[in-house]
Amino acid sequence: MDFSDPPRVREILPKIRAFFASDLLLLERELLARRSFRALLPELGEARRKVKQLGLWAPHLPEAWGGMGLTLTEHARVSEELGKSPIGHYVFNCQAPDVGNMEILMQYGDDAQKRQFLTPLANGDIRSCFSMTEPDLPGSNPTWLGTQATLDGDEWVIRGRKWFTSSAEGAAFAIVMAVTDPDAAPHMRASQIIVPTDTKGFRIIRNIPVMGEPGDDYGSHAEVEYVDCRVPAKNLLGPRGGGFFVAQERLGPGRIHHAMRWIGIAERAFDLMCTRAATREVAPGKKLAHKQIVQGWIAECRAQIDAARLYVMHTAWRIEKEGAHEARDGISAIKFYVADVLTNVLDRAIQVHGALGLTDDTVLAYYYRHERAAHIYDGADEVHKVSLAKRIMKRYGVET
Repeated sequence: MDFSDPPRVREILPKIRAFFASDLLLLERELLARRSFRALLPELGEARRKVKQLGLWAPHLPEAWGGMGLTLTEHARVSEELGKSPIGHYVFNCQAPDVGNMEILMQYGDDAQKRQFLTPLANGDIRSCFSMTEPDLPGSNPTWLGTQATLDGDEWVIRGRKWFTSSAEGAAFAIVMAVTDPDAAPHMRASQIIVPTDTKGFRIIRNIPVMGEPGDDYGSHAEVEYVDCRVPAKNLLGPRGGGFFVAQERLGPGRIHHAMRWIGIAERAFDLMCTRAATREVAPGKKLAHKQIVQGWIAECRAQIDAARLYVMHTAWRIEKEGAHEARDGISAIKFYVADVLTNVLDRAIQVHGALGLTDDTVLAYYYRHERAAHIYDGADEVHKVSLAKRIMKRYGVET
């Protein structure tokens, strides 16, 4: 494996860094000050137009869909850079959950679905959401769902309740996981169905407060109720009963996107920590950087971030070369390993900042509030650890 950035990435990263300094940093400060994503939409829209003009739009999408056509490993490096700001991925139109929805629409959507949903999503004209997790059943078991979709003539009738449907407020459509074949095998019971959010019976109950912050628009997590929600039968995305497997298709690349974004956050926090240590006086002529415990934190964080990056990039490389199935050990492991690194670096950075680190005068508290969830979403860390351990022990002849 070549550890150097390919020529295309070496050309892109300086452009992104320059845009970060000229535009994103100012918008980020406005977001922290206003505490409202919706209030910033006009300025964010202008920033998105600039990104298009710079030729940096939608790095994950093929050029035929208006994107940059980057490979998974190329996009991983870009994702790290964009992760250094809470609005980076949004401004470049490669934000979750839209990025995953674009990928499965490209792979499983028919021509009509692509025209109606994928084209405006790729252009950045609309947003979407993904509706799978439910309040009464564990998200760690995606084969166990209570939401039902019943075929009535040429319509699906959806009944159920979801929560942590991220970015539902302001989204034009949801992709919903619902049980369509309750008597089938567990992995064949659910399907994915596209539901425009203006459909009668689609109801946002609330934006769920996360550590006291309900958020709004893209920066929110909604509880959604489907009350006899009717959509055309043609809105089925992928094969009937194939919802679990369609969801798995977004898992491998999505894990790379998330993990590299976390590494970008960790790099930003590390830079803030080192800057604080180098400038904060704790006694005449003495800086925080002179304290051995702070020096230890800096050394440990540097090593952890670099190790995490290498692990994720190797996993991305294996996905490209061998496929997600062969890379599944790494896909599981980077989930909990990089989440641990992220949490540790953020915690150390806040500690070095003292009380200032708890405020929104820096971006650290924002990241701490929102990224603690890295240990939970896309499968709790414990689930991935157990899954990885079982596969390893199976190679030693032990079924667990």
